[in-house]
Amino acid sequence: MERDHAECPASPSATVTAVATAAVGALIALTTWSVFRDDASTAMRSLDVAVAVVSLCLVPVTLRWPLAAGLALGVLAALSPAATPAATAAALIVARQRRFPVALAVAVTGVAGHAVRGSWRPTAGLSYGWWLLLMTVAYAALLGFGAFSQARAALLISLRERARRAEAEQGRRVAEARVAERARIAREMHDVLAHRLSLVATYAGALEYRPDASPEQVARAAGVVRDGIHQALDELREVITVLRADDDDLDGRPQPMLADVADLVDESRDAGAVVRLDPGRGVPADVPPIAGRTAYRVVQEGLTNARKHAAGQPVVVRMDGEPGTRLRIDIRNAVAARPSAAALGSGAGLVGLTERVRLAGGELDHDITAAGEFRLHASLPWPA
Repeated sequence: MERDHAECPASPSATVTAVATAAVGALIALTTWSVFRDDASTAMRSLDVAVAVVSLCLVPVTLRWPLAAGLALGVLAALSPAATPAATAAALIVARQRRFPVALAVAVTGVAGHAVRGSWRPTAGLSYGWWLLLMTVAYAALLGFGAFSQARAALLISLRERARRAEAEQGRRVAEARVAERARIAREMHDVLAHRLSLVATYAGALEYRPDASPEQVARAAGVVRDGIHQALDELREVITVLRADDDDLDGRPQPMLADVADLVDESRDAGAVVRLDPGRGVPADVPPIAGRTAYRVVQEGLTNARKHAAGQPVVVRMDGEPGTRLRIDIRNAVAARPSAAALGSGAGLVGLTERVRLAGGELDHDITAAGEFRLHASLPWPA
C-alpha cells in the first residue's frame, strides 16, 4: 500500500506549484547570470536563455510527471548550465516519489548530461575529472536523500497503521472486559436470586406440609414468602437491568464480603434451617477482597444446595486460615434419605462455583464422605 502511494502521489496544489516554480526559477536566473559573466558569446547566451526558459516551463511538469520531466531536464543539462537547478530538483523529486531503479535511471541521465556538457563547456577553475566527480556525488546525495525520505514516509505510515490497530485492539479489549464484567455481575446476581428463591421454596414447603400450623405461624410464613418473592423480583429485575444496561451503569453494585457470611447464616436459620457456623481458629477481617467474595459465594451455594437436596438436615459451616497459607471453607450436611420434592437444578451451580473458585486461584471439590455427609470444600489463596 505504501508503494502504491509512492508511485501515484497526489497532484500538487496551485500554491505548491507556484512556490516551487518561483524558487527553481530564481536558481535558474542566478545560474544563467553567472554563465553570462563567463561567456560573452552571443550564440551561447541565446542557447542558455532558451534552455533556461524551457527548464522553467518544465518545473510545473516535474511536479506532476517527474519521471518524464527529469529525463528531459537531464538531456537539457548537456546543453547549458541553466538546466542544472531544474534537473537536480527533478532528480530529487523522482527519488522521493518513485522506486529506486527509476530514480537511479533519472540520476544517471542527469550525470551523463552534465558529463557531456562538461566535456564541451568546461567549468572555469575546475578540471573535468573533478567536475564529473562533483556531479556524481551530488546526484548520489540526492538519490540517497530521496530514498531516505521514502523510507521515513513508509515508516510513519506503518507507525500510524500500528497505532490505529493498537487503538482498535484496545477498544476491543475494553469491550470484552465490559462484557465479562457484565456477565460476572449477572452471575453474582444469579447466585443471590437462587439463594432467595430457595428460601421462599422452604417456607412454601412448610405451609404445604404443616396444615396443622396455627394461624399466626401461617401468617408469619406467608409474610416471609411474600417478602421473599418481592425481594426475588427486585433481584431478578436487577439481573435484567445488568444484562441490558449501558457499560457506564455497571459500577456500584454491592459486593458481599466474608464478614457477611454471618448474616447469610442467620437468614437460613430464619428460614428454619439448622446451621452451625464454626469459625475454627478464627478468620481475621483482613481477608483479601477476592478471597472474601469467593468464600461468601461458596457458603451461599452450600446453604442453597442443602435446602434444595437435604431439607431439614443440619448444616455445619467451618472456616479457618491465616495470611501466608490458605483460606479454607468446609460445608457439611447429612444426605437426605430421599431427595426433597423441591430440589431443582442439575448441578450447574456447582459447575459455576468451581469456575469462580478457579479464577480466584483456589480449588473446589465436593463428595459424599464415609459418614454419609455431603461435603463441599474450597481452598483459596491468602497472601501474607
